[in-house]
Amino acid sequence: METFYSLYPTIKQSHLLFIGLSVLLFMVRFALHLKQSPLLDKKLMKIAPHVIDTFLLLSGVTLCFMIKQYPGVDPWMTEKIICVISYILLGIMALKSNRNKLFKFFAFIGALGWLVLAAKLAHFKQVVLMG
Repeated sequence: METFYSLYPTIKQSHLLFIGLSVLLFMVRFALHLKQSPLLDKKLMKIAPHVIDTFLLLSGVTLCFMIKQYPGVDPWMTEKIICVISYILLGIMALKSNRNKLFKFFAFIGALGWLVLAAKLAHFKQVVLMG
């Protein structure tokens, strides 16, 4: 079990890397979406987000077990999950909705705002919404 916990720095850095890759890819996909670029139809652009986000989720769940803090139990973690879900929903609206570009732009900015709040919660571990 000691070996499991000694991997914490590696898991945390991996999680941060997957966050960065996921956000960068979201921003690139949004820009390509606004340009209606055919690059979005490439297999890599369709598969990469799912692969990155799967590893992001796995590393996040692993970190929850390592620090023994869980959504539904620890308020900051519950809020962080709410932020992540909001980020995902607004990201879907920004990339997939049949709305105009202004709506999609505001959905994109809103998604990034929820992501910033999730980062703040992860760093300070203090509730913002439910406090």
